Amino acid sequence: MTDKTYNGWTNYETWRVNLEIFDGMTAADLTGRRVPCVSELKDALRDYALDVIETSSPEGLARDYALAFLDAVDWWSIANHILADELRDELAADDTADEPDETYDAWGVNTKNTFNTNPGA
Repeated sequence: MTDKTYNGWTNYETWRVNLEIFDGMTAADLTGRRVPCVSELKDALRDYALDVIETSSPEGLARDYALAFLDAVDWWSIANHILADELRDELAADDTADEPDETYDAWGVNTKNTFNTNPGA
């Protein structure tokens, strides 16, 4: 069996559909819910991609090829990627929210501001 992965994705079709159709979209954009289950998001991804093709291309050979291209897409992989990105962004936002406004070194010098406002130093 040959390796069909492409740019870290399951295959070329999955990478291309994620890049061209879903890049920058959130789970809420697709499902109306901030944190849907992976299965629900997977189904919403496929439905959305089918709708894009069916509404943007006339019936015929090109549409048939585009629909066949979607059959090779790993929808689970895209759904997991979207949810993981959102979780990573949320955790990063939480980490920065907990940072103190002032940081002191071992000598009590405020390293974030030019003035030492640490009353205990």
